[in-house]
Amino acid sequence: MTTLTQATSGQLKQIHRVGSDAVEKVLAEFGLDKDGAQRVHARGDEFAEAIRVATIASLNDLSVTDKFKDEEVESTYGYLSGYTKPNGLTTQCNRLRELFSGLGFANLDLLGSIEKGEVALPMNTEGWFAILNWIKNPTIFGATYGEALQKVLDTIKTTRNGKFYNYRDGQLGPERLRQSKHTEKFFRELAEAQGNPDILIVAAQFGIRHRGRSVRRAREVIVSTSGEFGLGAFAVGIMILTHPERLMNYDDLWIDCAGDEFDDPDSDVRFVHAPYFFFNDGKVKFASPSVGNANENYGSASGVVPQS
Repeated sequence: MTTLTQATSGQLKQIHRVGSDAVEKVLAEFGLDKDGAQRVHARGDEFAEAIRVATIASLNDLSVTDKFKDEEVESTYGYLSGYTKPNGLTTQCNRLRELFSGLGFANLDLLGSIEKGEVALPMNTEGWFAILNWIKNPTIFGATYGEALQKVLDTIKTTRNGKFYNYRDGQLGPERLRQSKHTEKFFRELAEAQGNPDILIVAAQFGIRHRGRSVRRAREVIVSTSGEFGLGAFAVGIMILTHPERLMNYDDLWIDCAGDEFDDPDSDVRFVHAPYFFFNDGKVKFASPSVGNANENYGSASGVVPQS
């Protein structure tokens, strides 16, 4: 995955000019009368917000490459089981310390600023999540990403009273599972920016933004969006542990882990699968289908780095 180069000031001015011309044209065509124009002016904040929302939606759509565009299907799946937004960060952190003995803390200054509303939540996210910094704690999580993930999967099984099944049991070594370079880079930057704490604070969404997209289509959208990165199975597993209500029904949106790459040794192309969590037969399950599968009941989880 390549790192995005920011748009130039000249490009931004061109887009601004196109937008301004479009608004001017609409105003000329709409034919507002004097009283109507006054009412719009009096509700200027609402008008500006409507333009902002429409502009963001259009930019999100038009700025993304068409690569794998055919791997998108319409989806109405969502969060059926009761999840609406993340729990408070303090609640999440306390739960993680209950589950993993010896765990330390998040960056308390950042946590406090977020809880006071002093840090803006980035676009395309649902809220703030506590994600473990597994590299910081090899005595708890092991020395490799696969070992850390296995620890999380084992904990999910325990908290679900055994109602968990891993189709990739014994297959999580580095020769089969790895984080994408794009995701690895962003987590490294987050850890550095937050002072390398035991618990990282990540703005993220639980899959609905990319529902109906194949993993590789979601990855194209993600790398075209400034600051966004796919979440891997470790991060998603942690989110499930702190929000068990997210995945409790067969009709809940299943969760692709676009930040991970999984290898099928029988394939001619390496690492063309990705992990996902789903719910079936009364259990949370873990598997790794092809990255080219587009299904209405799947969606890739992702995080976004704040701009400042």
